[in-house]
Amino acid sequence: MGSEDKLPLVKAALSQLAGELTPQDRVSIVVYAGAAGLVLEPTNDTARIRAALDRLAAGGSTAGGAGLQLAYQIARDNMIEGGVNRVILATDGDFNVGQTSTDALIEMIETRRDSGVTLTTLGFGTGNYNEAMMEQIANHGNGNYSYIDSAMEAKKVLGDQMQSTLFTIAKDVKIQVEFNPAVVSQYRLIGYENRALREEDFDNDKVDAGDIGAGHQVTAIYEIVPAGAKGWISPRRYEGTPAPAATAKASEAAHVKLRYKLPDGNTSKLIDFVVPASQLRNPGMPTGDFAFAASVAAYGQKLRGDPMLADFSYGDIQRLAGRQEDFWRQEFIRLAALAGGMQRD
Repeated sequence: MGSEDKLPLVKAALSQLAGELTPQDRVSIVVYAGAAGLVLEPTNDTARIRAALDRLAAGGSTAGGAGLQLAYQIARDNMIEGGVNRVILATDGDFNVGQTSTDALIEMIETRRDSGVTLTTLGFGTGNYNEAMMEQIANHGNGNYSYIDSAMEAKKVLGDQMQSTLFTIAKDVKIQVEFNPAVVSQYRLIGYENRALREEDFDNDKVDAGDIGAGHQVTAIYEIVPAGAKGWISPRRYEGTPAPAATAKASEAAHVKLRYKLPDGNTSKLIDFVVPASQLRNPGMPTGDFAFAASVAAYGQKLRGDPMLADFSYGDIQRLAGRQEDFWRQEFIRLAALAGGMQRD
């Protein structure tokens, strides 16, 4: 944890966050190197918080489970009714002391999220870092996850995007898409493998799902094959024509349903709409935000070696992203160019 992209970056990031506190806010610091311990009682004194951060030193092991338990206890004991009560976990590696199983950690976190304390996980550095675990425990803690590799990224996550990081506007958000087989013969969701829900869980308000923060937007991208076109899978021997109910609704390509709960609610609300089949007849190249989202999805597929991406190149990814004014989008385009150059080498 001692290298520049680990503890020193954690200190810089959290010190910056300390400067954003209001008189109503309270911050406490728990450490978990080898064993969990409280190093700062709840306070909003920026000088005390930064002094406590300066005293932190790297340890040789990571008792993350015990640290989380203590952090949740401190947060619960100092609950601010009507406020944002959140544990922020900063780590550079896998938990290797005490409770280390991802399943056990998820079970522990699920028992605490209903208390009103949520969880944000922040990853730092490389090596034995377990990104999958950090993302999973944040999901089950009704929170979010970010990886921070620079002071600028820290400013973005804990400064520019603070509202979407901390302030939830909708919880247990679920999306369900049903394609009409008379219009769409094959489809696949790009990514989101660890966010999939069973179909029967969509209407079950007891099943936890993701949260949406203020100013946040989520894009789900499906790749589809129109009925009658050649797809990825050969026609099945026993596959018949679409049911009469599907052909009777041939003007509909898909039915999209969204469920969500208000931040203080326990009963979900339903929004649904139909995607008209006419939108598939003369498809054009995506534009604007959707074009950029599609280029990011293609970049992920490319890095994973997805054979279904065929000969779509890093240059194609950059062209699809288009010209961007936003610094962070420009950085993505530079990453795609760098990856393309490395591939040629």
